[in-house]
Amino acid sequence: MFKVRLMSGIVLVLLAIGVLYAGGYVTGVAILLLSLGGVLEMLRIYKLHNRLIGFVSYMATIAYYLLLFFDRRDAILPMMIGFVLLVLAIYVIQYPTYTDKDASVVLLSFFYVSFMLSYVYELRTLAYGGALVVMIFVCSWVNDTCAYCVGVKLGKHKMTPKLSPKKSVEGLLGGITGSAIVGFCYGIFFQKQVYELENAPVIFAVCGAIGAVIAVIGDLTASAIKRNNDIKDYGKLIPGHGGILDRFDSIIFTAPVVYYCFIYMASNLGG
Repeated sequence: MFKVRLMSGIVLVLLAIGVLYAGGYVTGVAILLLSLGGVLEMLRIYKLHNRLIGFVSYMATIAYYLLLFFDRRDAILPMMIGFVLLVLAIYVIQYPTYTDKDASVVLLSFFYVSFMLSYVYELRTLAYGGALVVMIFVCSWVNDTCAYCVGVKLGKHKMTPKLSPKKSVEGLLGGITGSAIVGFCYGIFFQKQVYELENAPVIFAVCGAIGAVIAVIGDLTASAIKRNNDIKDYGKLIPGHGGILDRFDSIIFTAPVVYYCFIYMASNLGG
C-alpha cells in the first residue's frame, strides 16, 4: 500500500509540475477538470451526482471557468446569482423531489470546490505566476509533512480529538513553522533568481505561515464531511490517496489565501 501511495504521489507531483509549468489554458483546463471531478465526488456523497439539480453545479463550473478563460470577470457575479436562483427554482418547482439540504449541497459543491480551486489558475496567471504558485503546495504539502514529523516526535496535546485524533497542537505549530521557513528560503530564491521583490523572504514566510493554518482547516473540513457521512474516501481516482478531494482538500483552502496574500503584500506582481 505504501509503495502504491508513493508511486502515485510521485506521478501526481510530476503531472502538477508539467501542468503548472505549461500555464495558460493547459493549467486552466486541468483545474477545470479537477473541479468537475471534485464536484462529482461531493455530490456523489449525497446521491445527487446524476440528478437534475446536481447537473446545475457542473454547468456552473464550466460557465465560471469559461468566463475566467475569456477574461469576462464582469459577468462572474451575475453568473453566480443565476446559478443560485436556478438551483432554488428547481428546488421549489420540483418540490418535494428535492430537500433544502439537497439545494444547499449543490451550492456548496460549486463554491467549496470549483470557486476555491480556481485560484490555482488565478495565481498562475499573475506575473511570475509559475514561481508564485509553488507556495500553494508549500502551504499544503510541506505543512502536512512537517506537521506529521513534529507530531509523531513531540505531539502530546490533541488538537481535535473527536475529529482527527492523530493531529496535535505541536504538529500544528511544526507545520506552520516548517511552511514559514521553507517560504522564507523560497522567497530568497525568488528575489535573486526570478524577480527583484522587496522583502520577498518575509512576504513568502508570512504567506507560508498563514497558508499553513488555512491548510489545516481545509484538511479538517474534508475530514468532518467524511465523518458526517460515514465514508473513508471521497473516491478512488488516485491510487493510495483516494479521490480528488482527499488529495486536494488543503489546496482548495490555501489557493485563494495565497493568491490574496500576494495581491495585498506584493501589489506590483499583479496582472
